[in-house]
Amino acid sequence: MKKQTTRREVFKNIMLGSAAVVAAPGLSIAACNETENKDMLKGNIKHSVCRWTYNFLSLDELCKTVKDIGFAAIDLVGPKDWDTLKKYGIFSSMCNGAEISLTEGWNDKQYHPTLIKNYTEHIDLVSKAGYKNLICFSGSRRGMDDQVGLKTCAEGLKQIISLAEKKGVVIQMELLNSKVDHKDYMCDHSAWGVELCKQVGSENFKLLYDIYHMQIDEGDVIRTIQNNYQYFGHYHTGGVPGRHEIDESQELYYPAIIKAIKATGFSDYLAQEFIPAKEDKIASLRDAVKLCDI
Repeated sequence: MKKQTTRREVFKNIMLGSAAVVAAPGLSIAACNETENKDMLKGNIKHSVCRWTYNFLSLDELCKTVKDIGFAAIDLVGPKDWDTLKKYGIFSSMCNGAEISLTEGWNDKQYHPTLIKNYTEHIDLVSKAGYKNLICFSGSRRGMDDQVGLKTCAEGLKQIISLAEKKGVVIQMELLNSKVDHKDYMCDHSAWGVELCKQVGSENFKLLYDIYHMQIDEGDVIRTIQNNYQYFGHYHTGGVPGRHEIDESQELYYPAIIKAIKATGFSDYLAQEFIPAKEDKIASLRDAVKLCDI
C-alpha cells in the first residue's frame, strides 16, 4: 500500500528544492529541474545548439547545460573538442574545422588545393568519430559572376565527394545572407545553392538552410522549404531582425516553420543559432528548444 504523503513532507521537499537553487548561483529554478524538462521534449525534433552562440560558457558547461535541458547535440565543434563532447554523451551534429573561412571558399580555384587537403583529412576524422555532417562555405564574390562561382564550386567539391560517399559523410554548404551579416557572400540564395547541389549530383552534398539568413535575403521560408527540402540537410534558427531570441519579439513564427520542416520527413538536426540578448541566457535556450519542440 502506497504511503500517504503528509503536508509536512511536501513542504519539506519544496524547501529542499529551493535550497538547492540558492546553493547554485546563476542557475534559474527551471535550469535545475532536469527531469521535468526532459519529459517536456516530445522526441519529434532532434535539437542542437551552435557552440559559438554560447561561448561565454566553457564547452564542459555547455554540455552540462544541454543535458539539463534534455537534448544531446552541439553544432560547429571540431576534432580537438570531440573528446569533451563524448565525455558527456553529446553528439557533434555539424562538424567544422576543414574550412579556411567564410570568405575564402570553394568558388575560388586558388583555395582548392588547401580545401581538398583539409576536407580529405576531416572527412576521415568525422567518419572515424561516428559523426556525419561537415560544414563548408562558398566564399565571397569579389566581383565574380555567380555562374562562374557556381561552376568553380562544383568542380572543387566533386574532387572530395566520392570520399564523402565512401565514408558516409555529408558535406553541407551554409546559406548565409549577404545583405546584413556577410556582405558579398556568394551562396546567399536558395536557388543558387540548389543548382550547386544538382551540379555536384550527390546525396552527400546538401545545403545548410539557415532560417535567419534566408528570411533576410529572400523570405518565403516555408514555401522554399516545401519546394526544396530534398536539398536541405540541416537547419539553423535565429530571430529576425537582430539574430537574437526566437520569441515574440521578432517577425518569424517558428512553430509553423518547424512543423513545415517536419512534414517534409526531415529527421536530422535543427540547431539554435541565435545570440542570446536576455539576462538569463540559459532560459533563452530552454525556451527556444521548447518553442521548436513541435
